[in-house]
Amino acid sequence: MEINLNLLGYVATTLTTCAFVPQAVKTICSRDTRAISLWMYVTFVVGNAVWFFYGIALGSWPIILSNTITFILAATILSLKVRHG
Repeated sequence: MEINLNLLGYVATTLTTCAFVPQAVKTICSRDTRAISLWMYVTFVVGNAVWFFYGIALGSWPIILSNTITFILAATILSLKVRHG
């Protein structure tokens, strides 16, 4: 059985990004960042940026797309944490 690796990548990126979205939406809407670790989000945002550039280096659209979306959401939460934390 031949597996289409791009399809597998798109399935993985959809699942992991969609799993992050509800928490991001809740945090963005409520602006409640008390329970969020600043250093975890700093590390997470930097990690997303590195994954994004890795995806560019590979020319891998699943990696590029998922990390772009997750970076935007995580960076928004990080900025809320810095502003309201």
